[in-house]
Amino acid sequence: MPLTDTAIRSFRPTDKIQRIRDERGLYLEVRPNGNKFWRFRYWIDKKERILSLGPYPEISLREARERREETRKLLAGGKDPAEVKKAAREEAEAPAETFEPIAREWHARKSKTWVIEHAEKIIRRFELYIFPWVGAKPIREISAPDLLQCLRRIEDKGTIETAHRVHQICSQVFRYAIATGRAERDPTADLRGALTPVKGNHRAAITDPAGAGELMRAIGAYSGCFTTRVALAFGVLTFVRPGELRHAEWAEIDMERAEWRIPGPKMKMREQHIVPLAQQALELLEQLWPLTGSGKFLFPCVRSDARPMSEVTILAALRRLGYTQDQMTGHGFRAMASTLLNEAGWPPDVIERQLAHAERNKVRAAYNRASLLPERRRMMQAWADYLDALRDGKVEATCAP
Repeated sequence: MPLTDTAIRSFRPTDKIQRIRDERGLYLEVRPNGNKFWRFRYWIDKKERILSLGPYPEISLREARERREETRKLLAGGKDPAEVKKAAREEAEAPAETFEPIAREWHARKSKTWVIEHAEKIIRRFELYIFPWVGAKPIREISAPDLLQCLRRIEDKGTIETAHRVHQICSQVFRYAIATGRAERDPTADLRGALTPVKGNHRAAITDPAGAGELMRAIGAYSGCFTTRVALAFGVLTFVRPGELRHAEWAEIDMERAEWRIPGPKMKMREQHIVPLAQQALELLEQLWPLTGSGKFLFPCVRSDARPMSEVTILAALRRLGYTQDQMTGHGFRAMASTLLNEAGWPPDVIERQLAHAERNKVRAAYNRASLLPERRRMMQAWADYLDALRDGKVEATCAP
């Protein structure tokens, strides 16, 4: 016989649990402490299941029957009501997928194929410009205006190109979130045309002999940290990329063979690069060894020798020497060497190989790696001698082959 509200209110608890049936699997469970709960009995694969529909009187008789009918519809559709309820509860309790952990997950996957310096630069840009403002926000709720505010802060500092690069990496994170089912669209697409256009420019560099001589004299007179002064001079002598210079390790240096072998993972082209060391470069390392030789890096961070020097250290040192961003940068050492060595008549293949530029022809690339090392050794020593001569004011000096 179906239950009524009057009958339910009249039930008194006993020392045992009472189960009072309504109809179609619905029943009321009365506990010894007087609490009452709605239950629904059903079968899946010939196995009895019990589903809780809530307490009485919070859930009235009418509401309990409505929930029962909803449950019966799930059963008719081949679904287990208990599993449906569990999934809904887990979805409600699950933390929102926020931007920062997804971005870090994307970065961890992508950085496996990146040069260390590039990986550090990308995560640092997130930490500086994005995470503080939208890192904790659910990625599905981040809008184009939210991102534009972040990018405007970068533009306001005058670093227009950086704003565009941050826009690009944010787009990659959104596309990754879409691919992994945690976002529906990429809001960065709505920002097309909203950022200030980037003006084309080249990295500043000194490309004349007199200017190179002045630079070497300035570095020799640098009054800041000794390690930084050595890094400046070593950078000019080897003209590697700034990131390769910062991450140089003592384990990569062979003093007897006068070589610095940079592992492939640190190189832009992912191939090991050999840097022949001129006598002047070896002398710099001998001076540096008592200071940093017991650690990992040639040029460690001031605060922790477990990390390389900051990416801004060389730039800051050049500014301290009086060179503006329009006159010289850390990357400018490469342009200076390339220009002056080409003008001196060194074979372009030798120069390009020492700059670790990509060789499109694989056969030729293999040949260059094997055959050009002797020429590169001679060139690197000639370059060091040439810089010494320019430093001493011998503007008529040459480093011709």
